[in-house]
Amino acid sequence: MIRLNKDTSTCSDGSGSSESVCSGITGEVTSYLDHEIAHLTKLRSSPYVLFGRNVRGRMRLPASTVRMLVGREGNYSGRGRFSSADKCHILSRYLPTKGPWIVDRMKSRAYVSQFSADGSLFIAGFQGSQIRIYDVERGWKVKKDISARNLRWTITDTSLSPDQQHLVYASMAPIVHIVTMGSAASATKSIANVTEIHYGLNFSSDEDEDEFGIFSIKFSTDGQELVAATSDSSICVYDLGADKLSLRIPAHMSDVNAVCFADESGNIIYSGSDDSFCKVWDRRCFVTKGQPAGTLMGHLDGITFIDSRGDGRYLISNGKDQTTKLWDIRKMSSNAISMGLGDEDWDYRWMDYPEYARHLKHPHDQSLATYKGHSVLRTLIRCYFSPSYSTGQKYIYTGSSDSSVYIYDLVSGAQVAKLDHHEAPVRDCSWHPFHPMLVTSAWDGDIVRWEFPGSDEAPAPPNRRVGRSRRRGFYYM
Repeated sequence: MIRLNKDTSTCSDGSGSSESVCSGITGEVTSYLDHEIAHLTKLRSSPYVLFGRNVRGRMRLPASTVRMLVGREGNYSGRGRFSSADKCHILSRYLPTKGPWIVDRMKSRAYVSQFSADGSLFIAGFQGSQIRIYDVERGWKVKKDISARNLRWTITDTSLSPDQQHLVYASMAPIVHIVTMGSAASATKSIANVTEIHYGLNFSSDEDEDEFGIFSIKFSTDGQELVAATSDSSICVYDLGADKLSLRIPAHMSDVNAVCFADESGNIIYSGSDDSFCKVWDRRCFVTKGQPAGTLMGHLDGITFIDSRGDGRYLISNGKDQTTKLWDIRKMSSNAISMGLGDEDWDYRWMDYPEYARHLKHPHDQSLATYKGHSVLRTLIRCYFSPSYSTGQKYIYTGSSDSSVYIYDLVSGAQVAKLDHHEAPVRDCSWHPFHPMLVTSAWDGDIVRWEFPGSDEAPAPPNRRVGRSRRRGFYYM
């Protein structure tokens, strides 16, 4: 590891000064991202030009919803309807920040929370061996209550198949279990191998001498494969049709905490590791086993999560250096230089981030932008692009160990919202794919819903649990 020099700059630069984004903390000067993704985002979330108006001596004013409705009725665009960009412009202005509404309150830490692709279901996984699947369209009624099998430490991740017929869950073990969702009329309770079979998928190979855990698992778009990130520095692909492990790559020098498919093709895989690198793997052109298509460097410490924009080109990552970074895989390199804080005693699981390290930057940072303000401590905090349908992926949002959820503008880097309710780290959060609704889950056991209020008044904040206090202990994962 090389000790980095301190830098008093509040920005973390990319390849050029025009490609950096400062923290969205109120009061800081924010520079705009000048890159292709900024223009793509504007195209997907900006209204038709005639819906806005110019005021002499001022910049062009943003289009109001009323003016856009008038323009649609007057057929200003010649289409007679709103385009998808027009819809995104309207919907993205109504952020899901009102609440909280309590969806559920459990006695164990919540580690996973995700909407299904169509938004009809919501999955939450807890440390206490429990997974709950809620029917969003039926008043958040529990559709299936799963008691997990052979759990080690916690449920680290879940993934719902594209046809929503199967759910897989992972733990700190090489066996991933798959559960049949069943029909709405089927029994709600699913106790492993008592009321229902939880079939085991073995991700270990004959060469494995030691057991390992799985931090992240995802279905492919066609539902035929699973990709997994493991604690033994590897990524694995499991062929569900053949019921066997089809690919195992010694991908990194440390735990692989996150993995996902880059797009619908399933050819490109992204991975993120405690070695501080994001790597890109193209299964069509492996030269030798373990050879990535390229590496993205810029984080100063381990990667906790990655999310693909879905276009096979852009991704974001959360890092233990307390930043989220935006990447373009066309800027990846074949040679990676490992940089560290130079403080081997620091451990993100129970220590605060060193103050001096907040001003450090990687001298070869390849990221397009860096977003700061949230904290990535105690656990593997997750971050995401906002939905394409309702926002044009105009925002990124992330949980935080300070018990909040942060929403940043992708282009300006400004912090546009901060959601406060929880009393423990918010590990996961999920934005509804179509509606202005966001659900957060935290180590306090609360599953909480946030919405744009519409005509309904938000409820008063619920009473805090008696005897609960925010305390710091030895946290893992």
